[in-house]
Amino acid sequence: MLELDTARNRQLGIAMVSVTTLCFAALDSSAKWLVMVLPVFQVVWLRFVTHSLLGILVLTPKYGWALYRTGQPRLQLLRALMQAVMTALNFWALQYLQLDVTGAIQFSVPILIAVISARLLGERLDARRWIAILVGFAGVLLIVRPGSQGFHPAIILSLLNAVLYALFNMLTRRLAATELPATTQLWSALGAAILLTPFGLMHWTPPQDAITWILVLAMGAFGGLGHLMVTQAHRYASAAVLGPFLYQQIIYMTLFGWLLFGHVPDAAVIGGASVVVASGLYLLYREFRR
Repeated sequence: MLELDTARNRQLGIAMVSVTTLCFAALDSSAKWLVMVLPVFQVVWLRFVTHSLLGILVLTPKYGWALYRTGQPRLQLLRALMQAVMTALNFWALQYLQLDVTGAIQFSVPILIAVISARLLGERLDARRWIAILVGFAGVLLIVRPGSQGFHPAIILSLLNAVLYALFNMLTRRLAATELPATTQLWSALGAAILLTPFGLMHWTPPQDAITWILVLAMGAFGGLGHLMVTQAHRYASAAVLGPFLYQQIIYMTLFGWLLFGHVPDAAVIGGASVVVASGLYLLYREFRR
């Protein structure tokens, strides 16, 4: 159930999203390393298999059979399908793009949430918000650079992932009104693992060393904790409040990209990301002014 909309609950939600961004940055860093030595679909499948197994072991003693009961099976399965597709798109893009680029494109998620809320949920946006949204999309274009030598087709995968992630966040908020956060994250992980099993086995390549297996287990841990935190956060604060704080992830992804892969963002990525962040923060400011 959703908690009351108080300042303290919003702060709790923001703190949980902050943990989420760190976990997801670590997850993407692990995945980028793994897709360099294993097939993409195998990595995606293992991410959800390990997530599911760890979730069952850790959460079942606490919640018992209540962990597996849901009043929204169709929405839970839809969320699992969305998560499977999102992860496949993201990991596929990570084969070719730097962490800071995929992270910067994800900055468009809060902007996309505002647009989708206006179009599908009938939420009214004033002229200033529409200007902020257009400016934010201009920042995305600066990052993407369509038609230039800096454009890589894998960027399209990241853009599709961002659109799905915006819808995913809104669906998570809806489920948080009636479902246990642990139930939602476990249903999504199990559902995605089952859906991806044929693809994972079809592309199976045995991991060759201990570090690969450690990273596979780490993916499950980071994914499980991250999704548990984000589903819990949506009980305490709205998607509009939480969305802009997803921007923290680019800091961690840039740092991990530099430390692990020697990648440094170029001027276009820094400039575009700054524009998108400014746009998202302005949308947050307008949200609290209402």
